[in-house]
Amino acid sequence: MRDTAAHRGTDRRGPRAARPAADRPRYAAYQAVAAVNRDDAYANLVLPAILRDEGLVGRDAAFATELTYGTLRHLGTLDAILTAAAGRDVQRIDPPVRDALRIGAYQLLHTRVPAHAAVSSTVDLVRMVGQGATGFANAVLREVAAHDTDEWVSRLAPSMETDPIGHLALAYSHPQWIVRAFSEVLGGDLGETARLLIEDNERPPVHLCARPGLADPVELADAAGGAPGAFSPYAVYLGGGSPGDLAAVADGRAHVQDEGSQLVANALAVAPLDGPDGRWLDLCAGPGGKSGLLGALAAQRDARLTAVEVAEHRARLVEKATRGLPVTVLNTDGRLVGAEPKLPEGHFDRVLVDAPCTGLGSLRRRPESRWRRQPSDLPALTRLQRELLTAGLRAVRPGGVVAYVTCSPHTVETHVTVTEAARRCGTPVDFVDARPLLPAGMPGLGDGPTVQLWPHRHGTDAMFLALLRRG
Repeated sequence: MRDTAAHRGTDRRGPRAARPAADRPRYAAYQAVAAVNRDDAYANLVLPAILRDEGLVGRDAAFATELTYGTLRHLGTLDAILTAAAGRDVQRIDPPVRDALRIGAYQLLHTRVPAHAAVSSTVDLVRMVGQGATGFANAVLREVAAHDTDEWVSRLAPSMETDPIGHLALAYSHPQWIVRAFSEVLGGDLGETARLLIEDNERPPVHLCARPGLADPVELADAAGGAPGAFSPYAVYLGGGSPGDLAAVADGRAHVQDEGSQLVANALAVAPLDGPDGRWLDLCAGPGGKSGLLGALAAQRDARLTAVEVAEHRARLVEKATRGLPVTVLNTDGRLVGAEPKLPEGHFDRVLVDAPCTGLGSLRRRPESRWRRQPSDLPALTRLQRELLTAGLRAVRPGGVVAYVTCSPHTVETHVTVTEAARRCGTPVDFVDARPLLPAGMPGLGDGPTVQLWPHRHGTDAMFLALLRRG
């Protein structure tokens, strides 16, 4: 990362430059990180508005984005290092100063910004947000700069031999309970667990979905300066730029969607059925990505999709995402199958239950989630997941297929939920082997009948898929 004039503190905004000197990209990153830590905001929601307010585009916007997401991904390790460098628990440092120090430590340990520039620019930032703490900040950052990341991990992390989970958690900046959950799903393979954690800390690629019948993925890839996806027949890997600027995205012929989400939705659409195939249901549709793909597929097959979303604002997003497609959006609770007239029991041929979950499979894209989620979140979520899947199994006709999907690999949200819902639904249910319904040649799909996708194996979010046929 080059230390450009903009990164050193030039402020070209005229009268607004009256505030204390701090360069705009770093100040933008500070605002975003502070909003996440102070207000429980989401970086992907607050950062674009901050960038617009600061007038940042191009390299400056990219630098601010890198500082924001990088700091949030590495927060646990950065805090351990700052605690050691400051000689006091990082939680005892004044929050504005603490967030500025986190951004400074990230620059020192994870970017090519020269140490003197990272220290001096962070001290300027501390002068702006935490008056009187500049000497402290300077001393702490110089101590951080005395060692590289590997040296800090060697000094601070537990031994891999005596506490492998604790070691991996500090080395790769994940809470221990998440590392343990990942390791269990991966059969205790610590090497593969480490590869997953490393991938979680990488900047995720942007994937587009070329809606079938509306956009050709090869042509979209050419127009976007990207490349066709490796696995999904509709995926395009975006090389750079803003996807919203693409004509195909603006006019609804394509949308942003992780390739893993495309694969699990398409698996439901291609699962073999006996009997009719015109009534599809998305039971938890917001914000509408999978409904958009399923709606485009339904249009090609003379089918119709009912998309259910309980939150009104998310239902509006589904309506926007499926405009012009054979999709009916219901703003209601998906658990009301049988009680809601438009959700009769035994009516639908294909049902998607993309259940709310911890989101542990998309930590690359929502780095703050790893620090917010707690094991105590699981009981309420898994109860909701079982209720929704049970409703989906009531909604599907005999011989129809239900796809249960979560963006989490945690065992209690995947295998435990599916097993319990199938046991409690009161009707015969058979598992369908999902592996043949994904593209031939995909590696690492396991022994079936369910499928777990992984960032480090497939380049996708960690999507789980189970397919169940009602007897």
